[in-house]
Amino acid sequence: MDAIDRKIISLLQEDGRMSVTDLAEQARLSVSTCHRRLRDLENTGVIRGYHAAVDPEALGLTFEALVMVTMGRTDQATVAAFEDAVEAEPAIVSAERLFGETDYILRTLTRDMAGYQELYDSVLGTLPGVERLNSTMVMKRVVDGSRGPVV
Repeated sequence: MDAIDRKIISLLQEDGRMSVTDLAEQARLSVSTCHRRLRDLENTGVIRGYHAAVDPEALGLTFEALVMVTMGRTDQATVAAFEDAVEAEPAIVSAERLFGETDYILRTLTRDMAGYQELYDSVLGTLPGVERLNSTMVMKRVVDGSRGPVV
């Protein structure tokens, strides 16, 4: 990957719907060269897909909580069952496995506090291997995580 590929990636992180013609112009490439580089980035898995950034509030999802999960058991089968269950729940919009005292952090979106309580009681509290859950409400999203550094 060279500086031109990084420029293409950076431009697409800002506007994933940019036409190849506009992308080529901003990257200072011919359209055919830009298209070839774009396909190479896609075929090698550097670009994994294109997604719509949807405003959760427009869908009525106004309550965001972060849930810190401490596992009681961390054997391979329990971890796999936990991760499968987390992945299957649409209200859990991101999940990361961590080093340290907390084993996972989950980001959840629900319509309101009552919706979160229902998620907590019916899903989060029943996840395999969980010893403790600690939730905190998000006041404001400062960085949305839709783009990353291109080094």
